[in-house]
Amino acid sequence: MKIITVNKKAYHNYEILETYQAGIVLSGPEVKSVKSGRIDLTGGYVTLDKEGNPWLINVKIAPYPPARMVQQNYDPTQSRKLLLKKKEISTLIGKGKMKGLTIIPLKVYNLHGFIKVEIGVVKGKKKIDKREEIKKREIERKIREEIRQK
Repeated sequence: MKIITVNKKAYHNYEILETYQAGIVLSGPEVKSVKSGRIDLTGGYVTLDKEGNPWLINVKIAPYPPARMVQQNYDPTQSRKLLLKKKEISTLIGKGKMKGLTIIPLKVYNLHGFIKVEIGVVKGKKKIDKREEIKKREIERKIREEIRQK
């Protein structure tokens, strides 16, 4: 598994409750662009349409430069279909309707030649929670430094 990109803001702004691995429907030039790391997950989220199909919204995949002639009217933030099992989709439908929960992309990685997206059911953190997390990280860092010096 080779991690292509990580949504660092998501780990800071949200508390991750559950994660799922999903495939993503991409065109050929999009696959090459993603494999070269030209994807931005910030601001992206997952919605479910009336039929229950999950869609990845507001994720930017930059156009692949050698395919400019083919992709003249290419929209980098177009909606992309996610591929999940029916059981996972039914649990996401239930979680998506709960108040205060959101489904967002966390990571994009290459698994055995396939582009996969790790999506997470998340709950927003409050400012106080973020400060406490930073304090814990600082304390752990100081402890590690002291252990290393001894």
